[in-house]
Amino acid sequence: MFDSLSLKLEKAFQTLKGQSKITEINVASTIKEIRKALIDADVNYKVAKEVTDEIKEKAMGQNVLTSLSPGQLLTKITNDELTHLMGGQSEDISLEGNPSVILIAGLQGSGKTTFSGKLANYIKRQGREVLLVACDIYRPAAIDQLNVLGEQIGVSVFSEPDNKNAVHIAKAAMEHAKKVNARVVIVDTAGRLAVDEEMMDEIAKLKEALKPSETLFVVDAMTGQDAVNTAKAFNERLNFNGVVLTKMDGDTRGGAALSIRRVVEKPIKFISSGEKMDAIDRFYPERMASRILGMGDVVSLVEKAQQTFDQEEARRLNAKMRKNQFDLNDFLGQLEQIKKMGNMKDLLGMIPGMGKALKDVDIDDNSFKPVEAIIRSMTLDERQNPDIINPSRKNRIAKGSGTSVQQVNQLLKQFEDMRKMMKTVNKMGGGKRALNALNPFGR
Repeated sequence: MFDSLSLKLEKAFQTLKGQSKITEINVASTIKEIRKALIDADVNYKVAKEVTDEIKEKAMGQNVLTSLSPGQLLTKITNDELTHLMGGQSEDISLEGNPSVILIAGLQGSGKTTFSGKLANYIKRQGREVLLVACDIYRPAAIDQLNVLGEQIGVSVFSEPDNKNAVHIAKAAMEHAKKVNARVVIVDTAGRLAVDEEMMDEIAKLKEALKPSETLFVVDAMTGQDAVNTAKAFNERLNFNGVVLTKMDGDTRGGAALSIRRVVEKPIKFISSGEKMDAIDRFYPERMASRILGMGDVVSLVEKAQQTFDQEEARRLNAKMRKNQFDLNDFLGQLEQIKKMGNMKDLLGMIPGMGKALKDVDIDDNSFKPVEAIIRSMTLDERQNPDIINPSRKNRIAKGSGTSVQQVNQLLKQFEDMRKMMKTVNKMGGGKRALNALNPFGR
């Protein structure tokens, strides 16, 4: 989402290259470029001006340390200001009450129903019993969608398709939640194509009846400043607790993510992308600022790995690596784990410096499929002992996987190179340290 902004900010800092100190002249030139980059990213003009004025004020008069260039110093100040702009600290949802009630609001098409399913899955993983409630009485497909999502993640859904009173449905759902001992109730509400009085009146009545511990406003990040204006209108009527930004993987300028906190004075609590039920992340302003400035987000990458990888399996693989026994079965298992972590380009973009390198690179999440097909076309003996794969076996594997002999050879070579690297590391005596560094669970 922030690729264009990141490149423009990097260009802005380049104006300080070769400068030995901060001056009013070189700072003014850089600040002008930063402000232009923010406005081009669809950040509210007033917000962009306030932020750049704050950056300029903090930059002027600061002595540049011998170990720090003016560009690095201004990058640090900009990182701090972007973090502050987006809220400073991460804020989690409140789950008070028994049951806790989370009310989901937003316009039609913002991704409310999909987010409701993702949030239910997120809370369920924390060990809490969740109940989803379908209160969109205008769009039958929303009830069907919620039922499908509930079945997919193993969460019950309460609905009354023939009832056309959202408040009555919500009250009945609360009684049902108590009977089934649901700890958290997530209420998906109706949306409209635009803000209207009937919609606002209904959501206000639902909030009054349910007295939720958390009211979240879901907004499509791709709508830019329109999203900010809609959030402002909802907040004036609902006084919601936090914002959820959906479709963060879209090709947009990202202005909503940067402006919304300052305009509505409510925290961004979650960001979401794609349709997968695990594609939801708690929002961390400092991590997002680092990603915007091309510094990556290693902490989030490690957290995703920890959530996805099985610790016992990781320890088993670590032991096999040390004994040089890692085989193609293990390799296939690791590919499957990596795929669960999410969009590959987004994951690689979390590595410092990779965002710029990947700007024009098309990374297809299906690129693993030929590799998986090749390995699955092998016999168990071939996976455990790739050295026995002769030309006739390669022909059979290629035909069985719908690939070419050349692709089979390429995979086998890459795998052999990886095994050689592992052997070298182990022989050097740094095997344990190196493999532990690669594997956060390998202790």
